[in-house]
Amino acid sequence: MPYDVVSTDEARMLAEGNPLSFLRVSRAEIELAPDTDPHSPAVYQRAAENFASLRRSSFVLEETPSIYLYRLQMGGRRQTGLGACFDLDDYDRNVIKKHERTRHDKEDDRTRHMVSLRAQTGPVFLVYRAQDAITDLVEEATTKEPLVDFQSADSVRHTVWRADEPAGDALIAASRQIPTLYIADGHHRAASAARARIELEKQTLGDGEAGAEAEFRRFLAVAFPDTEVQILPYNRVISDLAGRSAAGFLDEVGQRFEVVPGTPVPRNRGEIAMYLEGRWHLLRGRRRASDVISSLDVSVLQDQLLEPLLGIRDVRSDSRIDFVGGVRGAEELERLVDSGRAAAAFSLFPVSMEDLMKVSDAGGIMPPKSTWFEPKLRDGLLIHVI
Repeated sequence: MPYDVVSTDEARMLAEGNPLSFLRVSRAEIELAPDTDPHSPAVYQRAAENFASLRRSSFVLEETPSIYLYRLQMGGRRQTGLGACFDLDDYDRNVIKKHERTRHDKEDDRTRHMVSLRAQTGPVFLVYRAQDAITDLVEEATTKEPLVDFQSADSVRHTVWRADEPAGDALIAASRQIPTLYIADGHHRAASAARARIELEKQTLGDGEAGAEAEFRRFLAVAFPDTEVQILPYNRVISDLAGRSAAGFLDEVGQRFEVVPGTPVPRNRGEIAMYLEGRWHLLRGRRRASDVISSLDVSVLQDQLLEPLLGIRDVRSDSRIDFVGGVRGAEELERLVDSGRAAAAFSLFPVSMEDLMKVSDAGGIMPPKSTWFEPKLRDGLLIHVI
């Protein structure tokens, strides 16, 4: 389970009765008193202790550097990525491109976690433009018996192979032809790895470990071809209508959008589904956007409805808006509104991988909370000791 998709209470419940749960490393506060600050020194110390215990009892440490194939399968859809260590210098030089701003407090947390453990325990999710040569090598390497193969509680199948020689060398050689990698999910992990490198360089200064081959100069990631990954929408719910009645709000929305009866899931880009007082409405913007970022449906919703009508300017800090990953379905949006916990909900058409890469190539930043990648990589399945 990725550390950042569950709350402390959820993590505690998931780990209950399971001494091998990796949440005891990635969210070690679950073993301490309920009022413990999750960023206190005691939490990172407990994480390091639990990691050391699992390392002795349950983990296999490879004797030589290895490259892995990591397959995720959800329903009838599958994606297979290259699990390896990637150079932080490429991250610095923007060969590995970003599309999201990071929060300093979240960087602080994972940096301290990495330094305390001397390990990166959760991979960054990367994407590259698919290449036939790599696809062929991956297909060949995944015909062998896997190292790991299981189905998690969320019905996602996780399968891992080690690419033994000569397949490993061939995959590394083919990967060198990838001109650019894109961070899909895990911006904070990557940024924290870069900060941990600086901290560990200071700690090891003068003992010869801080050279170019030091393991802390790399970060753990799994890189998937763009043709296989799936982006789900990151839907929105709002707590109130800024003093308007539902009818008054719908009338004002109608002045900015074409509004017709709709379904819970938009069928096309340029359409937004709105759930209000038990009914779905389909919104189509009347104003044409001028560039890739402003033309995204998440931008249209923000620029033409949330900010001008509701005064929601910063979705990252405004308590009147919340977000629901597309994997939870429109039923969750309906439940939140019907229960009175939200006043209205918005279901979005997902951003395309091509749009994300275009924004990254242009050095742009995607709107906050605009992509939800599913399925997600598991923490603790692959670990990079630094």
